[in-house]
Amino acid sequence: MTRAAQRNALANEVSPYLRQHADHPVQWYPWGEEAFARAARLDRPVLLSIGYSTCHWCHVMAHESFADAEVAELLNRCFVCIKVDREERPDIDALYMRAALRLAGVGGWPLHVVLTPDRRPFYAFTYLPKENRFGRPGLMQVVRRLDQLWRSRREQIERTAAEAVRAIDEGACAAGTWEGEALLQAAYQALARDYDARHGGFGDAPKFPTAHRLMFLLRYGVLQGEQTAIRMVEHTLERMRLGGIHDHLGGGFHRYATDAAWHLPHFEKMLYDQALLLMTYAEAWQVTRRDAFRQTALAIADYMLRDLRHPEGAFFTAEDADSEGREGAYYVWRTDEVRALFGDQADSLIEAFGLREEGNFRDEASHAMSGANVLDLRRPELLDARQWPAMRAHWRQARNRRARPFRDEKVLTDWNGLAVAALALAGRVFQRPHYTEAAASAASFVLRRLHRDGRLLHRYAEGRAEIAATLDDYAFLVWGLLELYASTFRIGWLDAARRLSKRMLRDFAADGGGLFLSAEDAALPVRPIERFDGALPSGNAVAAHNLLRLARITAEHDYEREADRIMERFAGEAARMPGGMSHLLSAILLVQAPARQVVLAGNLAAGEGRRMLRYLQDRFLPNTWVLTPDPSLPYTCGMDGAPDGGAMAYVCTGTACMAPVDSAAQLADMLGGDGHG
Repeated sequence: MTRAAQRNALANEVSPYLRQHADHPVQWYPWGEEAFARAARLDRPVLLSIGYSTCHWCHVMAHESFADAEVAELLNRCFVCIKVDREERPDIDALYMRAALRLAGVGGWPLHVVLTPDRRPFYAFTYLPKENRFGRPGLMQVVRRLDQLWRSRREQIERTAAEAVRAIDEGACAAGTWEGEALLQAAYQALARDYDARHGGFGDAPKFPTAHRLMFLLRYGVLQGEQTAIRMVEHTLERMRLGGIHDHLGGGFHRYATDAAWHLPHFEKMLYDQALLLMTYAEAWQVTRRDAFRQTALAIADYMLRDLRHPEGAFFTAEDADSEGREGAYYVWRTDEVRALFGDQADSLIEAFGLREEGNFRDEASHAMSGANVLDLRRPELLDARQWPAMRAHWRQARNRRARPFRDEKVLTDWNGLAVAALALAGRVFQRPHYTEAAASAASFVLRRLHRDGRLLHRYAEGRAEIAATLDDYAFLVWGLLELYASTFRIGWLDAARRLSKRMLRDFAADGGGLFLSAEDAALPVRPIERFDGALPSGNAVAAHNLLRLARITAEHDYEREADRIMERFAGEAARMPGGMSHLLSAILLVQAPARQVVLAGNLAAGEGRRMLRYLQDRFLPNTWVLTPDPSLPYTCGMDGAPDGGAMAYVCTGTACMAPVDSAAQLADMLGGDGHG
């Protein structure tokens, strides 16, 4: 039999994750009617396996079990096996992750959920070794037990599946009322209780960046005058940028730290983390003026443009943790390697980054020291500010000679929306026009390649745009388009944001408020509604932000009503679990704060017009929306520049606009002059 004949049904997929499993002896199918029809015909359960291409433990389980002939024989006999790339199908992942948490109290990837042929879940697990280990059952034992249950206890399985579907069905989630001040204070107090005062961040190991929590605290601190909230953000960002989770040579951040001190990461680098942290460091710089935050933000943006950019301007998805068969091999260093690179200068670098001869971390599996070191900047004062940029470039050149980790080169609409938002924001805050141009290029790619018949598609790879868009695709892309408008004042970006928002409301609105995650034709047993933030802010929270912003810019109050429907739908749960809905609470903060529009008219390229624009771009003003007059914004008609060809600024609150001013000093006085809004 030829190699091609041995390949399974994943061989024709374009997802890198699915292709990684195409040569396995397991008879994997992609998600679709063929697999479920086969399960029904054979009267077998479905093993749904969900992961992503840069997931380290997905690789481990694939190597230990799915590439193993004995495991494959058992799986093929007992199940119809389906592989899903969670980045391609976030709706499937979200639904069955919720099921796994209900059924087994477990979550994470690789995620495995056992389904009836009609797609209802009844059992779940994450990583398992092939055989029993340390008193825990292995995959072989679990599969044999499930096969026995399927044949002998079908009624019990049917009851479990029916109960699981009822439990995860969000349709019965009732709307509530909310008292903004009390809710916001409760959220702040919940985050303060969870805050790690020693290392920054929240909770214990493993520790994720969760940029949206920091965004909420920054807004709470500025709008509520709570300096402790700002200090929590400042401390967290400082510890993160010094820690091993930060790629000190190439810029950007790894996905999460395995410890509480941000020392040892899982080394995959995700586009969404770069985008969210770029925005967070840029906003933190606006508030604190700490140059280290500016430098960190610029390094993230440069990494995105250098290493994650598609030739046509969009952005790739991620870089793997593994290379040469080892996690982190591309990023870790032995002390002798550093000495060979830097000679007499090596000792200061070794001390600055906490490197040791025996290594500075234990292998996660063996718990042994291997001589490898992660770069964790323990003593930043030992780095010479004048020499470090050249030394870093030399060190990065040496690293570039190593085998690079795999790069997942699919383009996702939602994550590209975040990248557009981040680069557009960084471009105007740091006066880097090429960042804004890169954001515009990525947005144009998505609107050209992933927009068909008025609707978005989710994934582009190898020239193929496929998969119906989710709520996150619409919400995150609109976020990016609104940031592009704020950076360029080109009305086309605002028009696109309005069109897509209306399509989003038409296609995803749920009865009683809120928005479904999946399209109506997604063929899932339950149409999920995501209200809690995870590694990413929830699509509902981002949509609420966008709709409020559109209402403020356009003065079209339908947008505000739709935002209010989202907030009211989830208010009860936000009151019970405020720490899990921080991005929605950021939107509620904006409702509580008096909104201001600043309309800039006239010449903004020079003189006082340029100074007024720079004043607004330079400061963190989360409740202030800046725009320029346009016929599509009727309330701006008649707002003209100065008679001498200069610029004028019109400041409006609600429906009232104050007399225009023609200087940055006057504008600063009108806005309060504190730089925070």
